Amino acid sequence: MSEVLGIERCDLDINSNHSSHHTQLYGAKRLVIRRGQPFNIIIHLTPGSNTNFKPGQSSFTLIVETGPLPREESDTKVSFCLRDSTSETEWSASAANDPSENTLTVSLNSSPDAPIGLYSLSVDQKGQKTSLGQFILLFNPWCPRDAVYMHSETKRQEYVLAQHGQLYKGTYTRISGSPWNFGQFEAGILDICLKILDNNPKYISDADKDCSARGNPVYVTRVLSAMINSNDDRGVVVGSWEEFSGGVHPGLWIGSGDILRQWAESGPVRYGQCWVFAAVACTVSRALGIPCRVVTNFGSAHDTDANLVIENLYDENGERISEGDSIWNFHVWVDSWMTRPDLGQRFDGWQTSDPTPQEKSEGVFCCGPASLKAVKEGELTRKYDAPFIFAEVNADVMDMVRLSNGQFVRFNGSTKSVGRFISTKAVGSDLRHDITHQYKYAEGSEDERRVYEKAQHHNKLQKRGKEPGLHLKIKLSDNMIVGSNFEVFAILTNNCMDARDCNFLFLATAVGYNGKRGDSCGFASDKVEVLPGEERRLSLKLEYDSYGAAITSDRLIHLSAITIDKRVIAYYKAEKTIVLDEPELNIKLEGEATVNQSVTVQLTLLNPLPEPLQDCSFTIEGNNLTDGKPITAKIGAVGAAQEAKARIEFIPSSSGSNVLLVNFDSDKLRNIRGFISVVVRGE
Repeated sequence: MSEVLGIERCDLDINSNHSSHHTQLYGAKRLVIRRGQPFNIIIHLTPGSNTNFKPGQSSFTLIVETGPLPREESDTKVSFCLRDSTSETEWSASAANDPSENTLTVSLNSSPDAPIGLYSLSVDQKGQKTSLGQFILLFNPWCPRDAVYMHSETKRQEYVLAQHGQLYKGTYTRISGSPWNFGQFEAGILDICLKILDNNPKYISDADKDCSARGNPVYVTRVLSAMINSNDDRGVVVGSWEEFSGGVHPGLWIGSGDILRQWAESGPVRYGQCWVFAAVACTVSRALGIPCRVVTNFGSAHDTDANLVIENLYDENGERISEGDSIWNFHVWVDSWMTRPDLGQRFDGWQTSDPTPQEKSEGVFCCGPASLKAVKEGELTRKYDAPFIFAEVNADVMDMVRLSNGQFVRFNGSTKSVGRFISTKAVGSDLRHDITHQYKYAEGSEDERRVYEKAQHHNKLQKRGKEPGLHLKIKLSDNMIVGSNFEVFAILTNNCMDARDCNFLFLATAVGYNGKRGDSCGFASDKVEVLPGEERRLSLKLEYDSYGAAITSDRLIHLSAITIDKRVIAYYKAEKTIVLDEPELNIKLEGEATVNQSVTVQLTLLNPLPEPLQDCSFTIEGNNLTDGKPITAKIGAVGAAQEAKARIEFIPSSSGSNVLLVNFDSDKLRNIRGFISVVVRGE
């Protein structure tokens, strides 16, 4: 074709493209597509300009560009001519003209490894360049050639498209699910996710190199691991485990959308803890097209000296004297699905990354992505941060007591207390799915010990036997609801052939979910003679007057029973962390929910404490229910044993099945969650 086509306008055919690219939920205001998959545009021409159009003979060159400095060498600028058909492996285009409608329909296909981000699309005809519009290109779990391809449609629905989920907390004996609104398709969230990438230090130092690397989900995931926390940059969330003044208590968040919007408006958001970091990372990953799940590890080790052993040091009275290594009651991170060409095909699949700032990696507070298969097999030379993650789920524990002469004596240890009941939300339901087997072999099995010894290398733990004759355990009461008084018992049994004289200690300490000890809230001791075959009990009454001011919003109390048999210089310990039961949050919808019509939800909660609650409030949030934003009803003070009540109106914006999340907050009772399913009828 010798003449330049006259272009009146370009129709990006958003609705049709969104339907085929699984991007309808981003809205219809602009084109959002997934890489490696065809999409169509319709070019409207000036009358009579396409009568002689011949695709194979045209000078019609399409140009796609992304980033502030698009370059062909960086794959951030690509030029390509029309072909007879598109290619599945590179940027390409074909066209068909309709002279009667005066339109040219162009089918384009992006490269399956193209950098993600905001693109401009233009056409060059003999040096005359015309803009056709912009689009956002995402990773594509539906494309077999994409590094994030996921074969199962049900898993793609769960790990890419699902907007709400469950975060698991508590202890391994008392696991509780907490609802969370990921909200990756809420208005404006995708733009914020791209803004996070543009605010990372690697982009600021070399935007061309950073944008070019965005075709690799390993790179993008590592950037997100650093940017979700604010430690080295102006990342999204500020972590705090003690002081929450000047910000929001981490337990109050029930969704990612509000956090991301606040960050976009005013910078780092105060405050978050591990489940907040992980949930926000999951939102951003899913928004960008990377399949992602939130994972909770119960009994999660924090190995500060990288020897794969958690060393707990005590004095002769049972008080902890070490501040380095620790074991968190639970810790939350994310797994993302992708291939690992940098490691080899056998390490493809789920990759762990942890945005909670714990230890630095390559000088920055980030962690991962590390292949789950590498972690399970003890392949700790495989990047990124496999040794740290391996220790979180597989470290051995060694308890040692420092005697008055300064000597340390080992008195207890475990190869089974770290990495228990590793949990994520099940596909297609709100049930808990145990994925421990994906991270490690069965505890105590030959494979598990083989992998541990391989990982340990020259730091093999010297096993020492312990006196088998005395047995110590802790027994709990039923109905340990926060606000009540209850008893717990330490039980000492003598299985020796002779009597033993022992010092018997029983301690209760408030503890955070990260294992950090707080104030003491109970202590009992006794000197006992235990005859052969005899059982002795030491009771400890835990009263609200003692533990109420000491516990955190996690409602955790750590119990430690210690027996010192001075005859043979032997120490025995039993530990247990209890989660105080929370009151029930009752949620009831008044009538049926109808799109664009106001509906009211009734909320009630009985105050279980023997004292009034101040600054009480209920907050609700739900996709397509509350316009993507939380709605809060403040109700002031609620007396002891009285009901907190509220009625909140909301207007559903679309029909279908949705989830309404509810959070109750007060000065002394926090982080009480609940949710109900809401089916919204059409008008």
